[in-house]
Amino acid sequence: MGSVDTLERGSTDTLANGCRVDADAAKRLAKRLFYLEGFKRCDVARHLGKNNEFSQLVASEYLSFFDFTGLSLDRALRNFLKAFPLMGETQERERVLVHFSKRFCHCNPEALTSEDGAHTLTCALMLLNTDLHGHNIGKKMSCQQFISNLDGLNDGKDFPKELLKVLYNSIKNEKLEWAIEEEELRKSLSELVEEQCEVGGKRVVRVTDGSNPFIAIPLLLNAVTYKHGVLTRKSHADMDGKRTPRGRRGWKKFYAVLKGMILYLQKDEYKPDKDLSEVDLKNAVRVHHALATRACDYSKRQNVLKLKTSDWRVFLLQAPSEEEMMSWIFRINLVAALFSAPAFPAAIGSMKKFCRPLLPSSTTRLNQEEQLKSHENKLKQISLELEEHKKSPPDLTPKSKESEEYRIKEHYLTYEKCRYETYISLLQAKFRTGSDDLDKIEASLFSGEGKEGYLRKTQSSPSISQGQGVNGRAGHKHAPEHNS
Repeated sequence: MGSVDTLERGSTDTLANGCRVDADAAKRLAKRLFYLEGFKRCDVARHLGKNNEFSQLVASEYLSFFDFTGLSLDRALRNFLKAFPLMGETQERERVLVHFSKRFCHCNPEALTSEDGAHTLTCALMLLNTDLHGHNIGKKMSCQQFISNLDGLNDGKDFPKELLKVLYNSIKNEKLEWAIEEEELRKSLSELVEEQCEVGGKRVVRVTDGSNPFIAIPLLLNAVTYKHGVLTRKSHADMDGKRTPRGRRGWKKFYAVLKGMILYLQKDEYKPDKDLSEVDLKNAVRVHHALATRACDYSKRQNVLKLKTSDWRVFLLQAPSEEEMMSWIFRINLVAALFSAPAFPAAIGSMKKFCRPLLPSSTTRLNQEEQLKSHENKLKQISLELEEHKKSPPDLTPKSKESEEYRIKEHYLTYEKCRYETYISLLQAKFRTGSDDLDKIEASLFSGEGKEGYLRKTQSSPSISQGQGVNGRAGHKHAPEHNS
């Protein structure tokens, strides 16, 4: 097929043919996308966010229709987000924002930052918008926290504080709005469902936080249920390890359902055919890239496991018995090992501030053998990085900023090493069993020495008796809790 124009209007076959670089075809497609000639607004993102040269050409041509000259970054971003719904997988959305950042800098060559810096600020604004205007976030981010989080991320330097203050107040006073057309959105989602049905025989939609399409929860409506039963939950830490405020730490009993890569905590007893309520979705916990361990350092209750999520939230979950606790730990970790997609590269950073890499919530496209190989490669990489990290400790006072950054990175690497070791051991156990029957794998794993070996406490399991700040940063010690 030599020309995009030979396609029927509205066709998405250009994506499959995207390896052929044709500048004229890219210009024609970009123009049709911008003026919505034969396309709907929710078709646009899928043509701009693919990782091939043709899609990059289309995106570049599409962005040329926007004139951001003289606009502040937040105002340019607002104009851009109103043009089309920012849909697709996380990496696809990020690619679209990379093109936006390039266009913004092209229109404003005197801007106080580079293209990488503009992209960093753009992502920071979108996450700030969720923090300030989203639901169930808890304490809102302060302007000083926003500024501190961006230390050293402007090509190794700091962004001008006055610029960050202006951007913070802009988002605080006026939240970002996304282009959403309900009818088109539903149709687009149904198309995604059909695509998934052809591949895996399962329907897919996304439960989205209306304030930010980056915080979408992939929900398999016909997902496999791996376990269900009663669990009592206690929130120990919110996002990035920030200690949960005392008023929200209480124990609450739920009927837990591990369905796909989501742990639903429901008020009512589990019924397979029952639709999920808003409350169920509110309490849902994503287990991609999560790690469940025995809560060895919590003695107020028995049979308590600790669940640390990809965004470093920490939950304590009490099971009715030790057997049930062990079963939950096994199944949560196995699901995470089997289906967590490989991590994105780390965010733009510098020696001044350590940044954790992004962990996608989408399901991996690798088969199980490839998934195991991916985990093994990641473990080798992290082990080497940890070894090199320990060889060069900072020759500074323990309370210096550099020493703190060193400690944070060491904590992260040690934790990740433990997580991937757990994933690898579970997948290897599954292959040794030669079965997909979880009961058989679980029985094999917990027989003999496997039980204690699997549940051992590791150095990377931080004490839950201490508060932790951003990126696992140790905070002030809290007085012991008197209420269990």
